Amino acid sequence: MKSLIVLIFSFSSFIGFSQNNDLFTKATEHYNQGEFSKAIENYEQILKNGKHSSELYFNLGNCHYKLNAIGPSIYYYEKALLLSPNDSEILNNLGYAQNMRLDAIDKLPKTEIAQAYSSLVNLLSFDQWAYSSVVLVVLFVLGYLTYFFLRNANQKRIAFIGSIFSLALGTLCVLMAYLQYQEFKNFNPAIVFSKEVKISSEPNDNSEVIFSLHEGTKVNVMDQLNEWSKIRIADGQTGWMKNNNIKLLKSF
Repeated sequence: MKSLIVLIFSFSSFIGFSQNNDLFTKATEHYNQGEFSKAIENYEQILKNGKHSSELYFNLGNCHYKLNAIGPSIYYYEKALLLSPNDSEILNNLGYAQNMRLDAIDKLPKTEIAQAYSSLVNLLSFDQWAYSSVVLVVLFVLGYLTYFFLRNANQKRIAFIGSIFSLALGTLCVLMAYLQYQEFKNFNPAIVFSKEVKISSEPNDNSEVIFSLHEGTKVNVMDQLNEWSKIRIADGQTGWMKNNNIKLLKSF
């Protein structure tokens, strides 16, 4: 019975993989023929089938860019970037799409210490920091065991220092993983999809409008209250806007 279940699961996975491949091929053909809307339909069907990848989001971004859809193109490029943060092609195309935005928002300047901290913490993802810590702890255990089995005093000293060094680095990696995870949790980016949206000082329709944003602008969602979201933009300004004006990037 167990073998039958495994066989059925494997067959279903194969069928799903084959269907997604066919859809991807058709979408690529539509794209090459300039039928960008049809290509989008096929790519979105792959998403509905549960398949997510930076390549898929990148292609969706390209399709929307060709249709001059600022919000969706930036949205999908940004989603691709979440999965492949250092991909130069994604960064390049995202830059082209961002040039179509109306809003030009300067980022808050960082101190040298803040820049160094950010560079260190974001050097790896929290998963990669965690994996590194596991490897270093294993090296610590091996070094410590080696210390007990060696007879030569110099070799014992080297093994002991190496094991302590591995433990210290492993502890540092655990700390970096925690800090990076906290940053990841606190960072809840979204893209404005409305042509123009008024940002209010409070989460109600009668509050003062403090500034406006336009399609394609990236915001960070700090809090949510019913149908309202509190957002912060790159220059540090904050305010409230209706949820239906934005699309969260971390929703996969």
